[in-house]
Amino acid sequence: MFKSIANIFRIPDLRKRVLFTFFILAIYRLGAHIPTPGINTALLQQWFKQNAGTLLGYLNMFSGGNFSSLTVFALGIMPYITASIILELMTVVWPYLEKLQKEGELGRRKITQYTRYLTVILAVFQGLMIAFTLMKSTYQGAGFVRNPGPFFIFMTVLTLTAGAVFVMWLGEQITERGIGNGMSLLIFAGIVVGLPNAIGGLWTKVATSAYGPLTVPAVILLLIFMVAVVAFIVFVERSERRVPVQYAKRIVGRKLMGGQSTHLPIRVNSGGVMPVIFAASIMTFPQTFSLLPAVKNSPVLSHAFGALAFGRPLYSLIYCVGIIFFAYFYVSIIFNPVEVADNMRKYGGFIPGIRPGKNTAEYLNTILTRITLVGGIYLVLVSLLPQFLIAGTQLQYLPGFLGSWFQNAPTWFLNGLNVNFYFGGTSLLIVVGVAMDTVQQVEAQLIMRHYEGFTARSTRIRGRRATWV
Repeated sequence: MFKSIANIFRIPDLRKRVLFTFFILAIYRLGAHIPTPGINTALLQQWFKQNAGTLLGYLNMFSGGNFSSLTVFALGIMPYITASIILELMTVVWPYLEKLQKEGELGRRKITQYTRYLTVILAVFQGLMIAFTLMKSTYQGAGFVRNPGPFFIFMTVLTLTAGAVFVMWLGEQITERGIGNGMSLLIFAGIVVGLPNAIGGLWTKVATSAYGPLTVPAVILLLIFMVAVVAFIVFVERSERRVPVQYAKRIVGRKLMGGQSTHLPIRVNSGGVMPVIFAASIMTFPQTFSLLPAVKNSPVLSHAFGALAFGRPLYSLIYCVGIIFFAYFYVSIIFNPVEVADNMRKYGGFIPGIRPGKNTAEYLNTILTRITLVGGIYLVLVSLLPQFLIAGTQLQYLPGFLGSWFQNAPTWFLNGLNVNFYFGGTSLLIVVGVAMDTVQQVEAQLIMRHYEGFTARSTRIRGRRATWV
């Protein structure tokens, strides 16, 4: 491990990329200490502590604690992710965007430009909703805004929009000039920064015997459960379906090429953490609209948006469907069975028992459809875990006689255990998934430059022309 870390800093290009990534992450964390002007930050943090076990606490986790203090980076990366989802979905129904997507690098740059414009629009909208809500809200008889008025609205919208655009730029810089996916790493940093406080909270519960004589066994059981979830996530993330591929022998010039057997790896969870992030960002829209005064003053609208509150059955259903949908959607972007089949046939490859061309593409599509469903269900199970620990199933809110069946169910089953969500499945999925992807990219850079990677312990490289032994 230490040798591999030392190898990173021996390669000038890789060293620059790693140091640049740390530098950008440090700037991102610096923004967490710059509050938005005119906000009573202390009072707002107290209110967030009281509502930690809700969707607000969930969003605060993704923003790295910026939301509870309403810092300049309070909106985080979510407006950009939401804009990316909208643009990707519109490419299916808008021929102009579909044409741009097929134009290569120039078309992708144009779509990226539209995504940035849409990010600004979404950030302005969310900033307006936050400003109006804070002006009309109070806590313990005091207001969150020191000097409410048009100037406060203008400054809040300007600050939050500028912060969201700057965070978007930071993520793009990491992707271009650093290591790993910039957007995922920013979310990763936002979650990891809260882990020490979560561990300190557990230690406080042990010191104060929060659960009585069962405090120590309960905390130990929680830690074991967390390790088991991490092991399960690593196991599934490493799992793949290996499709055998045979290459026919052919003569190229004076050399005999091909004839070897290999495999095509298809990961169980090809989308990684992106389907969960996409679905979570989409589910923030109902909560944003519920802050509108017109929604609060309308019994019909307030009841409708109340059914979409965090932890409610309708929220859970849409959230699960969204995760599975985005799992298929994201895989369709990164893996094209027709293109893979054509490339395989072009180089003389074929799957034993399957005819090249159309049949191979259909075979790969069938495998991808089935394995993506398994990966989507896995993401749903892991994502529902923190929700159950925080808010329970809330099946008592089902309509009609269905809800009455669960009125006498145990309280922990209906309303949750109020356990800190940092030890839940979604946060661990993002942390473990992003960490694994980043380590794989670093290892690929090391091996490409003939250095020993993190996992290549039994291998040795003799020289630039040597083979693996």
